[in-house]
Amino acid sequence: MFTRRAALMAGAMLAATPYVITNAAADEVMDTSGADPVDLSALPVRSHKLVPPPFVHEHEQIASTGPALVKFELKIIEKEIQVAEGAYLQAMTFNGSVPGPLMVVHEGDYVELTLFNPPENLMQHNIDFHAATGALGGGSLTLVNPGEKVVLRFKATRPGTFVYHCAPGGPMIPWHVVSGMSGAIMVLPRDGLKDHEGKSVSYDRVYYIGENDFYIPKDADGNYKRYEDAGESYPETLEVMNGLIPTHVTFNGKVGALTGNNALTAEQGENVLFVHSQANRDSRPHLIGGHGDLVWEAGKFNNAPDRDLETWFIRGGSAGAALYRFLQPGVYAYVNHNLIEAVNLGATAHVVVGGDWNNDLMEQVVAPTEYDVAYEGKTALP
Repeated sequence: MFTRRAALMAGAMLAATPYVITNAAADEVMDTSGADPVDLSALPVRSHKLVPPPFVHEHEQIASTGPALVKFELKIIEKEIQVAEGAYLQAMTFNGSVPGPLMVVHEGDYVELTLFNPPENLMQHNIDFHAATGALGGGSLTLVNPGEKVVLRFKATRPGTFVYHCAPGGPMIPWHVVSGMSGAIMVLPRDGLKDHEGKSVSYDRVYYIGENDFYIPKDADGNYKRYEDAGESYPETLEVMNGLIPTHVTFNGKVGALTGNNALTAEQGENVLFVHSQANRDSRPHLIGGHGDLVWEAGKFNNAPDRDLETWFIRGGSAGAALYRFLQPGVYAYVNHNLIEAVNLGATAHVVVGGDWNNDLMEQVVAPTEYDVAYEGKTALP
């Protein structure tokens, strides 16, 4: 059994060799203490308090100043979460949410993150930003034991949407990721988003949807097992993980997290930007009843967006963005169009849109009536 003591011993061993690196030329943690310091004293400083998904902290779509030093804080919280009825996960999280919060900065900004690993936690953790350059995305500079904190700064050099995730080394990497430790950062162009013709576009709302695949073990009777802590869950979770068949595929950490009273909302005529991440598996977002007007499928804003997509592709380990202007009121389903995963495993969200119906776009010409075989194959009804 993987006990707390065993976990702490494993953590101590990893502390001696903090990151499992496949590049033999980089077999130890990067030490940047001797490098020339970067003078950022002339830059404006902004601090943002992160908010739980699907919502996003306040931000400018077009930068009103030159590059800034943008500060965030993330607290690692290990806790049990309920994934579905009768199914619980010993989760590892950034700020207590699955996924972790979406951060928004602009190209050229410096991101300064303080990462806290509270003493009550069991595991070592770190953070790998796909948006960052060098040192394994910051992973080799941010490994912290329980009771430690670390501050990382990196320059946001490429505009787009990017995944971040925990990557403490070796077999811990996939386990931490599928236990909830991923999120996204959006690096906007300083002059805002552009359409396929290079014209400025803006959004009225932005929602962040983090898709997760979970692997929860079952007992001999087919019931999901529940564990005292993450360490205890590890051996059996690893066995399920290695089968590569998830027990749940969810948006924002729970079946139904974005439906019912928690459904997303919008108004007719609004442009809504959906940022969608999947740190581990491929996904196929689809908005039932709508489209992707502009889709940055790979999530990189230096590339012209695709237009009018029905379904788009999010590569495992990436984040994408899609902009849609809602034209009709009603309830839209935002799903992973692997419909088994959407309907049976949980990857469904709803968007409730207010407004006035437009019959020119869609109209029920004849309400359901009793089927009459005499009219079968006729081109017109009497």
